[in-house]
Amino acid sequence: MFNSEMHQTTDSIAQHLQSIDYPLTLSFKLLAIASQATIKDANGRELIYTKQKLLKFREHVEIWSNSSRGVKLADIRANKVIDWSARYVSVDTNGQTIGSVGRRGWKSIWKAHYEVFNPGDDQADFSIQEENPWTKMFDSIIGGIPIIGMFSGYFLNPSYLARRKDGTEVMRITKMPAFFEGLFRVEKLGELTPREELNLFLAFLMLVLLERQRG
Repeated sequence: MFNSEMHQTTDSIAQHLQSIDYPLTLSFKLLAIASQATIKDANGRELIYTKQKLLKFREHVEIWSNSSRGVKLADIRANKVIDWSARYVSVDTNGQTIGSVGRRGWKSIWKAHYEVFNPGDDQADFSIQEENPWTKMFDSIIGGIPIIGMFSGYFLNPSYLARRKDGTEVMRITKMPAFFEGLFRVEKLGELTPREELNLFLAFLMLVLLERQRG
């Protein structure tokens, strides 16, 4: 879980993300104009609220402590203007980089493939891959069928697995059955430093928002 060892992030993030109990739940409303998501821990405690800025040439997602937007924790911004290979960089309120995530080029056309980077590292520290691309494809096709598509989110549920460079599994996010909303479960599978854990946490959040746009 996140703890006080997260010395490289601001005190506000470290304090807010202490003593988190997995699994986490990430949810967003499918009919919202701007992408908005809420993340809660296993006890139902609200941890993160995000809202994607509209009418921006570069994608910008704000990270808040809760849905009332009382305390801003971080920002995620694309490093390129609407580009397939853009990297999305997470920065705390003091301007310190938390980490970044980006699609793995053409490999992501059929099977979603993302790479996660720690600050100052040009080599990916983690890879996130869609475990069954057929599930996502059928979800996209059936989701566009009138009436029937309303139920696709209940029985077609893709999952994405994060691994270290040596293949060690560390975190998974799985779409859960739900009507009229996107609902995901985040599970921790292996040991992570607090910095790595937070970086993957925000990477999964960005993945969900991007895959929603992708269809």
